[in-house]
Amino acid sequence: MAQYTLHEQTGLELGDLPSNPLEGVRDWVAAAREAGQIEPVAATLATADDSGMPAARIVLVKQFADDGVAFYTNHDSNKGRDLAANPRAALCFWWDRLQRQVRLAGPVQRMPQSEADHYFQSRPRGSRIGAWASEQSRPVDSREALEARVEAVAEQFGDEDIPIPDFWGGYWLRPAVVEFWQGRNNRLHDRICYRRGEHGDWQRERLEP
Repeated sequence: MAQYTLHEQTGLELGDLPSNPLEGVRDWVAAAREAGQIEPVAATLATADDSGMPAARIVLVKQFADDGVAFYTNHDSNKGRDLAANPRAALCFWWDRLQRQVRLAGPVQRMPQSEADHYFQSRPRGSRIGAWASEQSRPVDSREALEARVEAVAEQFGDEDIPIPDFWGGYWLRPAVVEFWQGRNNRLHDRICYRRGEHGDWQRERLEP
């Protein structure tokens, strides 16, 4: 017999969210962190290649701005190649502790390398070495082969500063649509959807569950 989760959560009204949905996303991330959610900035990123074949994976959203959210990756990875061919994407956050979901969809812009470098230099040294060593999404003969490459990169840089690779950087998702979902009893969930107008203004409405 199917099992269903009871959604005993506070309801969501239009007036509960700010006029700019990106502010609401930041607020919900903060609430998830306060609730003890593991990796509250983790989200599913969906892309499609030039043939329309979709792909989805978890990424960590590292920056939240008034007009978008940012994540980082190897430009030669599968998602990097997808975004080069089809610069649109969707992100979906899910916080089970709060029974909340946020979806964002819209165009994606590659971040200037100088901006990406600011974040890259904040990463632990081991992560920066890993970025140089990993040929992301390509086949590898063995774990040992990867670890040998990591050791070679570490030896190459020694105690020197590690620069950002040309093949690694960030992306800004500038959403045209943002939807907030709050789980409720009897599957009568609350859904508030924002859509960006031609002049950058946001319009919001309640959707059927």
